[in-house]
Amino acid sequence: MAPTSQSSRIKPPALRVGDKVGIVAPASNIKRELLERGCAALRRLGYEPFYFDSILERDLYFAGSVERRTRELEEMFGREDVRAIICARGGYGSNYLPLVLDPKKIVPHPKILVGYSDITTLVCCVADSANFVTFHGPMVTKDFAVEDGVDLASWTAAVGGAAEWEIGADSGALALAEGVAEGVLYGGCLSMMVASLGTKHEIRTEGTILFVEDVAAKPFQIDRMLMQLKLAGKLDGVRGIVFGEMLDCRQSADQDYTLEEVVMRVVGDLKVPVAFGLRSGHVSRANITLPIGVRARLEVGGEVTLRILESATRS
Repeated sequence: MAPTSQSSRIKPPALRVGDKVGIVAPASNIKRELLERGCAALRRLGYEPFYFDSILERDLYFAGSVERRTRELEEMFGREDVRAIICARGGYGSNYLPLVLDPKKIVPHPKILVGYSDITTLVCCVADSANFVTFHGPMVTKDFAVEDGVDLASWTAAVGGAAEWEIGADSGALALAEGVAEGVLYGGCLSMMVASLGTKHEIRTEGTILFVEDVAAKPFQIDRMLMQLKLAGKLDGVRGIVFGEMLDCRQSADQDYTLEEVVMRVVGDLKVPVAFGLRSGHVSRANITLPIGVRARLEVGGEVTLRILESATRS
């Protein structure tokens, strides 16, 4: 897929009640009971979940072979009756797919693609290479499968095509460095973004409001990964940074420093607004959906507001 800039992206059609939603497993294997539980939640929201029986295949820790996982994703993009594609879970394995995906089976068919964690590889790759708006948000066997796993307000606004909306007081985000900035919302799981460096699908952060999150990484590991982004020049053109909830990212229960102190040691000299704690990706509850590739405004002061300045989908 040909490279593009962080300029305006192709918006997929909006998701409506009654639409068919395709479920894919591009990474680790999944459990049937969690899949069915997530599908039941999607039905309650008015959608028609659909998946291929092969989604339950296993190959080591993968959801089947890379050929199966690639074919599944390509077919979901190609099916006219599928209006959105939601990943079942992350884990590991999405980085195999860019090697074998056929752009001709994806680029002509803009669709909502949702996931996080390991799926950051696909969310960023499709945003950058196919020039689609994509979505960092809830997954079927993780968030839809549990009570209060999905922030419905942001989900509806993001996939439903709200013209302008904001993520504010209930996001969990707190101020680390005050300021106001506008840019293209972009990002995902820190470890997966770092893993893209030096590849054909290296992340493109120039001019962005960069969202960064991870789970169960020790503070020195977060420090190391942020420094790798910094040394690679990936923070040079960033206009603002929003960190996620960063669940279980601590050295020990009695450590005498905070993760907030750690990240500000790395990004504090960038002189951009920085917020910490926004609940998207690996979260304790109510996963917030973030559209990747749309214009956004970050306001960090007494409160933190992330305003989405344009619709992420089209009517």
